[in-house]
Amino acid sequence: MSGDNPARAQIVNLDQRGATPIPCFFNPKELSLTKSNTWKQADKKGSSIPPTEFGGGQPATMTMELLFDTYAQGGKDAADVRAAFTDAIWNLMMVPPTKKDKKNKMGRPPRVQFQWGKILSFEAVITSITQKFTLFNSDGTPVRATLNVTFQQIVDATERPRQNPTSGGVGGERVRTVQDGDTLAWIAYEEYGDPTRRRWDANRLTRVRHLTPGLQLEIPNG
Repeated sequence: MSGDNPARAQIVNLDQRGATPIPCFFNPKELSLTKSNTWKQADKKGSSIPPTEFGGGQPATMTMELLFDTYAQGGKDAADVRAAFTDAIWNLMMVPPTKKDKKNKMGRPPRVQFQWGKILSFEAVITSITQKFTLFNSDGTPVRATLNVTFQQIVDATERPRQNPTSGGVGGERVRTVQDGDTLAWIAYEEYGDPTRRRWDANRLTRVRHLTPGLQLEIPNG
């Protein structure tokens, strides 16, 4: 990114309504994007080079190193860098109590969006975090840390229009992308806090028991 005041990168919790974006104290120096496809060799006797069949694409992954520091401004009285910055990102790997189904106790960590200005928007789940503390105050309080974070893509932005996670739809409704394992009861619980509250008429669903991952549902407000 160029310019005197580059846009601050941030991470947004997509599963928490009105979540405050988590700012990156320093923008990453570099990003690494990885995409792989699966190719299978078909059986064909007597052939030096068997036919190759496309087995499907794998989700893209993005890795980066983020630096967080409280010593630069706080000096010997600097705050714990975990409480100030890194715990918020670390917690995105955890299953929040409010997102567990009351009946089966099952849950999952939140979906997130890494956003850097208007150029890069990556909707994903965090699959790996490595935290390293590199500076401590005299009492042992960590005041500088690096996070190596790996994001795994959950939405292919080239296949459908992006939705701003904080904006509504045509009538003020929100849009949610169905993930593998989602059910209408689970979505209703996450969105309304009540697994029996279902208002899906606008989506004209024909198979309510089996939702297709990638399907976009309008979530009416209220």
